[in-house]
Amino acid sequence: MYKVNINAVVGDTNVLIDQVHFDSRKIDNADVFVAIKGNVVDGHEFINDVIKNGASAIICEKTPNKLTHGVTYVEVDNTAKALAYIAANYYNSPSENLKLVGVTGTNGKTTIASLLYQLFKKAGFKVGLLSTVKIMVDEIEYKATHTTPDSLTINSYLSEMNNEGVEFCFMEVSSHGIHQYRTEGLHFEGGIFTNLSHEHLDYHNTFSEYRDVKKSFFDNLPKTAFSLVNIDDKNGQVMLQNTDSKQYTYALKTYANYRAQILENQFNGLLLKINEYEVWTKLIGNFNAYNLLAIYATAELLGLENTEILRLISELENVNGRFQYFVTEGNITVIIDYAHTPDALKNVIETINCIRTNNEKLITVVGCGGDRDKTKRPKMAHIASALSSKVVFTSDNPRSEDPQVILSEMEAGVEPLNFKKTLSIIDRKQAIKTACQLAKPNDIILVAGKGHETYQEINGERIDFDDYKIVEEFLKQLQK
Repeated sequence: MYKVNINAVVGDTNVLIDQVHFDSRKIDNADVFVAIKGNVVDGHEFINDVIKNGASAIICEKTPNKLTHGVTYVEVDNTAKALAYIAANYYNSPSENLKLVGVTGTNGKTTIASLLYQLFKKAGFKVGLLSTVKIMVDEIEYKATHTTPDSLTINSYLSEMNNEGVEFCFMEVSSHGIHQYRTEGLHFEGGIFTNLSHEHLDYHNTFSEYRDVKKSFFDNLPKTAFSLVNIDDKNGQVMLQNTDSKQYTYALKTYANYRAQILENQFNGLLLKINEYEVWTKLIGNFNAYNLLAIYATAELLGLENTEILRLISELENVNGRFQYFVTEGNITVIIDYAHTPDALKNVIETINCIRTNNEKLITVVGCGGDRDKTKRPKMAHIASALSSKVVFTSDNPRSEDPQVILSEMEAGVEPLNFKKTLSIIDRKQAIKTACQLAKPNDIILVAGKGHETYQEINGERIDFDDYKIVEEFLKQLQK
């Protein structure tokens, strides 16, 4: 049972409650409302509304001047943190009844969490997954809305996992989720750190702040947990400072507890040597070598036998929207990838360039999201234009921003010698169509930035848009 530090209580605490909510629109009779101060909306502004709708108790950071008889007010320092503890208690601390592993870092979270889910399912366990792509309660699938859901949602799913007899759960842990206390009150069996690069600086302001938020996840792990970090990333050692957990490292380039070597890298897979054992996998690229090494290490730390882990790794299928590829009848290779950071885009393109020869073109379609970190826009354009044969800059999810402004900020990162390689087409569908028209037999088309997403977000609306389906459709039309 987790305890919330309380500053003041006004009213009777001996009252029965029904539901706990932080969304004022969901409040009904006998519910508790937790007033969260968000970046845009302050829940304290809706206290009067939720009382009219029947709220019996209010958790707040400042007790209102005007009080309503029959309503209990509980004042705390931080309502977001309090909500996490309340959620864990409300659902009887479900994270303690399974082995929960959190995956954090800039890139690789979804792949590692999803493939660990896949591997443990193949090993015969009941498994849970909380990821950007989807939420799985063993065999039951739910749609994901956030990389790391709010604390009530997390505990609700974990409680359902308890009911279904789930033994292991793998969870993406975002910097937003850590900073907003969504993972407080959860008992973790272990944490994995993948890497750290340019991302979310619109939210965290500085890279050091972003790094320190990630680090706080490991700082809070208990002695019984393990920390597994990519020591090839210079921030890996930082994550291990001050943690009480058992420390393990993995690497391709330096000495570590778990080491891997790439023996072969082709479009149909990787041949890896992991701690003296060779394994063939369907996944591709250096970045997936790191992901697979983290998966191997985690599975061993959770008690699986190493030869079984290697067998299961050889059976793993790629994650939707992560280096997902197909080859057309006309021998054009198409790759769909979620790469939406400079480092991720560089990794994907360099992987393609390591495998391809100079006899075919790499045509890259890429954009940058609106209402997000603007400083990465010229960097991503610079990388795409420098490493590709041809680049089509286009819209990603422009949200409330003018897509032409986004494209102009991207174009500023292109070096003069690469200008002739680039095109800018605002309409993403037309941009993909143009890439398909430019492609000849043996060429490669990379459509980056959206991956598994099946929508575009424009001026508050979500419009159906699936990169994979659209490029597949255009190439079929061109082959007729």
